[in-house]
Amino acid sequence: MTQMQTKLRICKKCFIRDLAAEDQKDMQRYLDAIKRQDRTDEDTYEKRLAVCTECDKLFEATCQACGCYVELRAAIRHGRCPYKKW
Repeated sequence: MTQMQTKLRICKKCFIRDLAAEDQKDMQRYLDAIKRQDRTDEDTYEKRLAVCTECDKLFEATCQACGCYVELRAAIRHGRCPYKKW
């Protein structure tokens, strides 16, 4: 693989928090907009994301089964995996 091909390669199993700083800021604004009572606790959030990392439907921070940004769905207390993995 050439250096140019390496630079253009997209991380298919990454989350927004793993990408560019500007993208991270946008995601953080969305996460901050979730009311405290509607958010999952940090431990549950990280466990959900760990499950998503292993899923073959994760592509560029998006769930290919439902189209959501997995970081947002995982952060919402009543959020559910479309495959019932969490």
